[in-house]
Amino acid sequence: MISHVCIGVNDFDKAFAFYTKVMAALGHELKFCERDRPWAGWMAKGRARPLFIIGRPYDGHPAQSGNGQMVALLAPDRISVDNVYATALANGGVCEGEPGLRPQYHPDYYGAYFRDLDNNKIGVCCHEPVAGEA
Repeated sequence: MISHVCIGVNDFDKAFAFYTKVMAALGHELKFCERDRPWAGWMAKGRARPLFIIGRPYDGHPAQSGNGQMVALLAPDRISVDNVYATALANGGVCEGEPGLRPQYHPDYYGAYFRDLDNNKIGVCCHEPVAGEA
């Protein structure tokens, strides 16, 4: 359904360093990085799409976060949610919701939320039960 998601950043080098660590914690690979543009995109191993892209806004104006907007990244398991959240906070991200079950979404929804260096809200979640449960 989704080809790519792009979020605006103001300091590309800082954002690239931040997301390189966050995407590594999810096991995603860098597909491209063009510092002169500047933009970069990551993908899940073995998949061309969807892409998660960061970059300076095309129109040249400063990037701004939106109220009510969020990108949620899919994690393969709950431990990965915990690791991505911890990685984000250790690298300058700000807590928007600690890792945990969110049964109001569905019984197995396990997620965490943070703001990146440009105040974009990012979620990371797993929809699977713990191995052995069901």
